[in-house]
Amino acid sequence: MVTGTGTVPDVLDVVALGESMVTFLPTRPGRLADVPSFERGIGGAESNTACALAAAGHAVSWVSRVGADGFGDHLVQTVGAYGVDVSAVARDAERPTGVYFRTAGDRATDAYEVAYYRAGSAASAMSVANVDLAAVRSGRVLHLSGITAALSGSCLDLLWELTEPAPGRPLVSFDVNFRAGLWDGSEGPAVLLDLARRADLVFVGADEAREAWGLHGTGALRDALPGPATLVVKQGADGATAYGRGETHFVPAPPVDVVAAVGAGDAFAAGFLSATLRGLPLRDRLRHGHLWAAAALTVPGDLAVPPSRGHADRLVALDDAAWGRLRLGPGWTDAGEAVEEVRTP
Repeated sequence: MVTGTGTVPDVLDVVALGESMVTFLPTRPGRLADVPSFERGIGGAESNTACALAAAGHAVSWVSRVGADGFGDHLVQTVGAYGVDVSAVARDAERPTGVYFRTAGDRATDAYEVAYYRAGSAASAMSVANVDLAAVRSGRVLHLSGITAALSGSCLDLLWELTEPAPGRPLVSFDVNFRAGLWDGSEGPAVLLDLARRADLVFVGADEAREAWGLHGTGALRDALPGPATLVVKQGADGATAYGRGETHFVPAPPVDVVAAVGAGDAFAAGFLSATLRGLPLRDRLRHGHLWAAAALTVPGDLAVPPSRGHADRLVALDDAAWGRLRLGPGWTDAGEAVEEVRTP
């Protein structure tokens, strides 16, 4: 085991379980075949969400497995530096830490190359037998994603165990994160639908719902997923719709001057979860999700420090007309007290 930074609180807000990898980002635009050098970072859906929540002051733990290698050291140190407890991250002496490379992307088309080297990774060996289930269930919220389910049979068995309805289980948050290339065969969509139906809070993109399940429209998604107490349908640049018990809200997303279109979904989940932990209304949870996503979209890597709570709360409290005038660009999270700095003229 690795020791986390600081003291683990008696009650965690969120525990996130899943694979994180070392990422290599190009030092200049171009194809992977042409880029001569890369800068190192980290990336992983669940750890991205954990880091954003910890940076905002929440008590968060990340549970995973990494290799007994330098990349594993880097992952644990970097995630821990955000304030995330990493004491339940295990080291695997036989399997490596996963890595991936990606290009900078074309801002006009969002086209970019990604090359993954994660087959047989340490995280893919996670199982009911080698993961500390008590640690995983020790938070108010357990955050999972469909990526973990696709890594291996033992990872899928672990998710079945963690989403099993049981007295006293934490609120289960599930980000569908359908990645067709990770699944062997065609069983992925059905598996993800079943897992989503066992969760309490589900995040899903309208585009991935069409690709995975052939479902069009937010209403069709709610019909397919009536069980979760909260269903959040992300509709890209248009906004997001949230279904609760007896209420539905659509909140448009503010226009964003995008630097890199990566990590936004993980940041949206973090913002929504943060507002959920604070007991905020459903509409405000969506607005916080949009703001945290905008923080990620306006930096080059997967991770961004979210706006301060006070700054985000002031923007969330704007009336609909003022919210509609927002436009967010690089550096907007540093606007501090001046809400006008992120408004359109």
